[in-house]
Amino acid sequence: MDFSIIKKSLPLFLLFPAILCAQYTDVINSNRPGRAPSAYAVGKNVVQAEVGMLYEQQDNVDLNSDSNILGIDYALRYGLLFEELEVLVEGSFITQNITYPDLGIEGKLTNFSRNRAGVKYLIFDPYKDPERNKPNLYSWRANNLFQWKNLIPAVSLYGGANFTLGDNPFYIGEPTISYRGAVSTQSRLSPRFVLISNIVYDRITTDFPEWRFALSVTHAFRDPRWSVFFEGQGISGDRYSDVILRTGVARLINKNFQADFHLGSGFNDSPSRVFAVLGFSYRLDFHKDEFIPIVEQQSGVNGKIKKNSNKKKSKKRGKKNKDGIDF
Repeated sequence: MDFSIIKKSLPLFLLFPAILCAQYTDVINSNRPGRAPSAYAVGKNVVQAEVGMLYEQQDNVDLNSDSNILGIDYALRYGLLFEELEVLVEGSFITQNITYPDLGIEGKLTNFSRNRAGVKYLIFDPYKDPERNKPNLYSWRANNLFQWKNLIPAVSLYGGANFTLGDNPFYIGEPTISYRGAVSTQSRLSPRFVLISNIVYDRITTDFPEWRFALSVTHAFRDPRWSVFFEGQGISGDRYSDVILRTGVARLINKNFQADFHLGSGFNDSPSRVFAVLGFSYRLDFHKDEFIPIVEQQSGVNGKIKKNSNKKKSKKRGKKNKDGIDF
């Protein structure tokens, strides 16, 4: 990966603290791998595609059936109007080959197992406070270890709809449109650890609504192009309940392209689930930083300007404090 762009951008952060870039990052910000989306949007005028190719093995004890599933996960994200706002379309299209050994019957089901659209808006970002983000110039330890204030998360709200198209065999008898709401949080525990949590109420207005909970921890290695994640997801509903664990790695190819791979399994036996997913994320970056005219900037952000700030200190005063140590 070429870090020259990041290095060249550092002076901008020093010279122009009023740049509005709360969401946008120099490198791609993907929700992959895993199923726990972050609290942050992709950034205004950024178009991002996230795709995964999946294979899953299911065995259902209650139905005495075996299944092989091939499919594709997809997500298309766009930063609209504001840095905090994102619209997204996402889902999974799968083919499930089912065998009933006792009956000698085989079947195939093909359709969307997920198909939804929605909007996400960041309602709270603790890193917008310039005082909170000032580095400690005297302690590497203070800047790189866990601090209690790091538990304060960014929070976003999501609202969207599920779409059941045609005679979908995975959602027999369900309405064409049902609704979905979610709260996502994200905490930067340290420079290398990020904690994400989700609470979702899904398939609202159907006969089988579901609660979904997810907790995900991501760790970046010393080579920042590599990261690993661990995720736990709970699903609670009358139609389907399970606890699913996932783990995998992501590799940053360049600032706009990421590859990932993860494995996972469930704890239920009706059905039991074991799966693997290979994915990619790519963005088209049309983002432009917006600058606030100095006449519109809030006064006192960098401290008050005192009456005699521009006056030179007298040599006498400088000599008096010559031997003092400034901590």
